[in-house]
Parts: sequence; structure tokens; C-alpha cells
Amino acid sequence: MRAISQNRLGGPEVLELVDVERPVPGPTQILVRVHAAGVNPVDWKTRETGGIGPMGDPPFILGWDVSGVVEEVGAGASLFSPGDEVFGMPSFPFQAGAYSEYVAAPSRHFARKPSTLDHVHAAAVPLAGLTVWQSLVDTADIQPGQRVLIHAAAGGVGHLAVQIAKARGAYVIGTASAAKHEFLRRLGADELVDYRTTDFAEEVRDVDVVLDTIGLEYGPRSLKTLRRGGRLVQLTRTNDERLPELAEAAGVTAGFTLAEPDRAGLLALAGLVDSGRLKPTIDTVFPLEEAAKAQELVAAGKTTGKVVLSVTTS
Repeated sequence: MRAISQNRLGGPEVLELVDVERPVPGPTQILVRVHAAGVNPVDWKTRETGGIGPMGDPPFILGWDVSGVVEEVGAGASLFSPGDEVFGMPSFPFQAGAYSEYVAAPSRHFARKPSTLDHVHAAAVPLAGLTVWQSLVDTADIQPGQRVLIHAAAGGVGHLAVQIAKARGAYVIGTASAAKHEFLRRLGADELVDYRTTDFAEEVRDVDVVLDTIGLEYGPRSLKTLRRGGRLVQLTRTNDERLPELAEAAGVTAGFTLAEPDRAGLLALAGLVDSGRLKPTIDTVFPLEEAAKAQELVAAGKTTGKVVLSVTTS
């Protein structure tokens, strides 16, 4: 099968199209013919540094967002049958190998693909969607009427976070460039801050939950926006070791959240999609062999919505 692999850590140039043996599903696993694979920041970061997970040394195949069709079913995997359309975020942060024509992974790392989405749009949902669901719903337990601040609200994670927070009845404040404000208003954002002209830390107050998708100094600066008892959920670690101390002094909770495979979360996301309350936006679609270009675009941090690889079209 075709796959994008790398033999060393480094820039986009280390990615190459290779031919590797097709995986065989083991017990409780399914073999999925990948139609589309989402591209996420963790992909290029892992390409450069080996990532946060136990990927080991190259060679390895990147990617965790999968939408495709079940090809084979391993022993004891009773949820799916060949021909079923599925989507998921298998094995994260271990290697899943989504940048390939076939993926073998535990069946319970998948759910049936939302019926209202094609494979390209479905592949945009799992990692970003589960990150948001586990952060805002499972961790922060946002409630109707609460004020939620979402950084980089028009990005791959952010634009899903806006919609999920609104589906939970929250008042949503987003940071984004002015050019993206109309897009975010259409998604339901209640209040928007142009980070290029306005300091959100001076402008926004009395927030219940902050979703920090950026990291670095955004975490410490976001503490000023929270009311006492509020929560800062970080998706990227800060470079400020004082953050726990600062959060305690401000009377708020701060912590780092890493998404994990979650069938219940996938089912919840699919329900939101099929009910019309969650719609992934695609910035750009690349063919599998242009994975390096796709990662460069994501690394630039200027996309509106998600970048996806088209893997199998037939």
C-alpha cells in the first residue's frame, strides 16, 4: 500500500511516499481502507521532534484522523462489518499511521461516520473534535450561560470548539484576526476580539472557561480573564513554570489536556454533526503525496478550519 513515511526527524522534506506492506487486523481490531486523513499540528511537531507519544525512532507513519471503510474485521471485533463507513482517532498518541491507504486499529477507537458528511469532512473531526469534547465537556463541564473564551477560534480546533460550546448553551468569546470574524459569527460566536489590535487580557473579564489552543504566554495572560473558580484548559503547554502558582493565587484551576481515543466522544460528535449543530470547515484538501505541503500549511497557523489529505477516492 502507499503511505507517507520518514526515516529521520526534520522538516517537511523528510516525508516521502513509500510502498509498505498492508497491515493485518489482530484480535478486536478492524482494517480500515482510508479515504481521507486529517492533518493536525501534532503531526508536524512529531515529524520534527518525535512528539509527545511513544512513537520511537523513525521510520514511522504519521497521522491519527481517519475516515474510511471497513475492509476486514479481526477476531472478536463485533461492532462493525466489512463495508461499514467509520471515522476515528485510533491509538493516539501511539502510532496509527493514518497517512496511508490502510489502517489496522482497535475497533472501539472508531464510530460510524456521520451520515451527513463525506469522508473528507469526516476526517476533519476526530482529533480536533475529541480534543474539544474532552476539554470543554468532560473536563470543564461547561453549562448553559457560562462564558467561554476560545483562542485561535477560527482554527482547526477553535472553529469546532465555538460550535460545541454553543451547542452546550455557552456564551462564546473568540480571539481571531478581524478577517475571520464574520466566519465565526456564522458559527455562533457571541463576541470576538482581534488579537492584532486588542489585548484580550485587558478586554475580556468574568470568563468561566478558557480554551488555550496556542500555549506559550497565552496561558498566563488568560488568567486575568477568568473569574474566581474558573478553569484554564491548555492544549499546548506554556513556557511559564509559574503558571500553577499564578493560577492558585487567582483562585482558578489550570491544567493540560491531551486527547485520547474515545468511542463515546465520537458518538456524541457524530450526533451533533447529524443534528446540524456541528459542521467542520475545510481550508484545503491535498492528495496523499503532498502531505509535506499540507503540514507546512498547518504549521503556518493561518488556516480557517482543517487541512485534509485525500487518500483513496474509489
